[in-house]
Amino acid sequence: MRIHSDSFDHRGAIPAEFALGVRDADGAVGFGRNRNPQLVWDDVPAGTRSFALLCVDTDAPTVAEMVNKDGVEIPVSQPRTEFCHWAMVDLPADLRTIPAGSCSDGVTKHGKRDPAGPAGARQGLNDYTGWFAGDDALAGDWFGFDGPFPPPNDLREHRYFFRLFALDVDRLDVPDRFTAADVMRAIHGHVLAEALVHGTYSLHPAVAR
Repeated sequence: MRIHSDSFDHRGAIPAEFALGVRDADGAVGFGRNRNPQLVWDDVPAGTRSFALLCVDTDAPTVAEMVNKDGVEIPVSQPRTEFCHWAMVDLPADLRTIPAGSCSDGVTKHGKRDPAGPAGARQGLNDYTGWFAGDDALAGDWFGFDGPFPPPNDLREHRYFFRLFALDVDRLDVPDRFTAADVMRAIHGHVLAEALVHGTYSLHPAVAR
């Protein structure tokens, strides 16, 4: 199975229109267009009954106190963890593309309640749910896709992996408010094939491409 995107090159920079966070011409950081990128796949294995899709940043900092702190830069060497930007299951077996902007096209403060997406698919919580939990202006259940917003003071370029799983079940056994971790547990023993594509993004002036 293969997957690619017309929105960005594999291992290339993700354009700002697909990010939640952007830096403007004056250097100020704020919200962007937050559109989901286009994805298309083929060479699907026989017996596929549905797909699951994850988008995960594998370079999220582990020292939260350093994020966005004036006069501090997060070193490349800091240990990293994963941050989920999208978790979607039950994509139909005959689906082969997700158009750009079809699942997210703009910023919804407090999170999207019922995000658009392929017919029959279910979308879970992304990790902005936890990140914004203490912010009265943004706190809520962030369902569906919300794009990159790496710390502007992070010296590491972040990688965003779009992972597509072909499954042998029609409906994945996950709770209503599921997360990427729930998806990974539920797909165990049901994966026929996996394909991935990744892009990069940074808001640090010395790193951004």
